[in-house]
Amino acid sequence: MSPTFRVGQSFPLMCPHCEKPALATVTSEAVGGGDTEPPYLLELVQCGTCHDPFLMVEEDYGQGWDGDPGVLWPPQKRPLSIHVPQDLRREHEEALQCFKSKAYTATAVMVRRTLEGVCSDQGMSSGTGRPKPLVKMLAQLKDEGKLDGRLLEWAQELRVLGNEGAHFTGRGVSREDAADGLALAEAILDYLYVLTAQFTNFKDRRAKAKQDGASSK
Repeated sequence: MSPTFRVGQSFPLMCPHCEKPALATVTSEAVGGGDTEPPYLLELVQCGTCHDPFLMVEEDYGQGWDGDPGVLWPPQKRPLSIHVPQDLRREHEEALQCFKSKAYTATAVMVRRTLEGVCSDQGMSSGTGRPKPLVKMLAQLKDEGKLDGRLLEWAQELRVLGNEGAHFTGRGVSREDAADGLALAEAILDYLYVLTAQFTNFKDRRAKAKQDGASSK
């Protein structure tokens, strides 16, 4: 396999460490695969801003390297499941972009908007004649069995964090609180739209298997 000679080349990207636009330089490379899997090119890259290294990978599916290397290390945040409604994925993604821009107060506000979107999607805001407070919509989710006690506690804390971000108090939201808010909001989305559906499908499949087994006797 021919060498690529990319060592020393630089290109612009968003650094996965410092999360800033940077000019990154390939410091070393290695090629693998080619027998039972497509050839892949590993590139050790160094950020020109924070100088931390990271590992990128490209693959060749018969038309040369794809030219779109992905970050292999450090691990990147996984995207939300497609089972989460698009509007909610968009709200969460905007919260994530605020976090990457170090706008932590804005992150908290967007997390709260995501919770409001969840309540609206679950039908908690309908039939009241006027907007229902988020605290009551979250409680209604628990009353209807859609959130358990621990998840409701998480959601209420995120609501409070969002309130602190939305009103001027002279204090900003910390990076740690914003990061935890994102993670907890994602856990709630996964619980409501991914794990709940997966468990329902699991139970239905098990019940059908038992029914089929009983009818074959």
